[in-house]
Amino acid sequence: MTSTQVGKDGGDLPTPPTGAHPRTDGHGEGYQRALGARQIQMIAIGGAIGTGLFLGAGKAISKAGPSLILAYAIAGLVIFFIMRALGELLMYRPVSGSFAEYAREFVGPFAGFVTGWTYWLFWVVTGITEVTAAATYMTYWWDIPQWLSALVFTVILYGANLISVKLFGELEFWFSMIKVTAIIGMILICAGILTIGFSDAGDTATVAHLWNEGGFFPEGVGGTLMTLQIVMFAFLAVELVGVTAGESKDPEKNLPKAINTVPWRIAVFYVGALIMILSVVPWTTFQPGVSPFVAAFEEMGFALGAAVVNFVVLTAALSSCNSGMYSTGRMLRDLALNSQGPAVFTRLTSRGTPLIGTTFSAALMLVGVWINYRWPGEAFTYVVSFATISGMWAWIMILVSQIRYRARADRGELPRSPFRAPGAPFTSWFALSFIGMVIVMMAVDEDARISLYCAPVWALLLGVSFLVLKRRNPDAAAFSRQKRSSDAVPSDARH
Repeated sequence: MTSTQVGKDGGDLPTPPTGAHPRTDGHGEGYQRALGARQIQMIAIGGAIGTGLFLGAGKAISKAGPSLILAYAIAGLVIFFIMRALGELLMYRPVSGSFAEYAREFVGPFAGFVTGWTYWLFWVVTGITEVTAAATYMTYWWDIPQWLSALVFTVILYGANLISVKLFGELEFWFSMIKVTAIIGMILICAGILTIGFSDAGDTATVAHLWNEGGFFPEGVGGTLMTLQIVMFAFLAVELVGVTAGESKDPEKNLPKAINTVPWRIAVFYVGALIMILSVVPWTTFQPGVSPFVAAFEEMGFALGAAVVNFVVLTAALSSCNSGMYSTGRMLRDLALNSQGPAVFTRLTSRGTPLIGTTFSAALMLVGVWINYRWPGEAFTYVVSFATISGMWAWIMILVSQIRYRARADRGELPRSPFRAPGAPFTSWFALSFIGMVIVMMAVDEDARISLYCAPVWALLLGVSFLVLKRRNPDAAAFSRQKRSSDAVPSDARH
């Protein structure tokens, strides 16, 4: 059966022969390679810094105390293993479908289907919550309706994503720059207080706060373990750099460099920032729902600090929504190109951006904003809680795909990636075990348990949808396992 794909000009692109990799670079997918090194670096950095740090850390500190530093350090190591596993796959075959495409190839068609749609849902839900949060932050300065701010933000980010991928990259670059500058500024201020002793907290600031207020584990090891889902939630979106593979100017050079910065990013922005803040201000001062940055500025006596942090959190929310706009359109197009989604999602604008997929996702985000405004009850909270488990599903598929790819590469069935994950597959198995432990902790935690209730419902919906699509198009390669030929792998990936 002959099939076609829609090109960026609305015309048809020939479907690759059976057994070949359908897409190996941005031009093959119709995208433009417009994201440069500095943009890729900042997208990678910004993906690891979000409202999970600026706001969520307050609740985690109140539960674990100073031991939260250790939780972030260990989780950060796991994130590094995940990103190196993703990097190995990306250098084997850089495509914008990323982990959904790898799950499809190495685990099976249904796994790719589930991964693509689940990651799409993750970003739609995240986009809804973040644009709503951004509208809330605006009320700090002006008394304007939240729905109006949410509408304006959504339209602006939607337009930016449709104009060009380069504009998306520029927005993400400056959003990330603001977040990075804020954290570095906080670290430097805290370091000055500890060494020079200025501000209201100068007389009491001491690194002894890390163990004097009930010890390093004031709530016991159990209390620290119970914060793991909060910690992992803070790292969600770090994998976004993988989705940019099809639009990076030089993926073989830029993506490994971005991934290798993960350790120092986590060391500075999470571990370093928390060590400084908890040394200047005792952990008992922090309360759930209050940004630790705001609380720290108040303790230091900096009245302007709250306004600064509010602006930074606003940009963090907009950054997350911007990333959601970007990734949802690409993921829907990848699904459509593999016959696992409506064919209309394959259409690109003349500038190489996925028009229909981005528009559909943005429309759902606006509907979600309206629902959140109209019925801000438990039903909406249940949907939002699903974001954590759906985001971690992408990590699981990255690790499983890398394990299977490495096994095939070691047997000589596929070319070896030039960017091999160190310690794999053992590091990948360790990361999988850690994620499994986090899921167990979520089941124990009454507040987080609801997300696990949502997962079977979503899995059932996807299972039924997959069977329906398979029945309608039984001859499509997307619904049957096929051995992909290594002949279609880019020549620069062969080693």
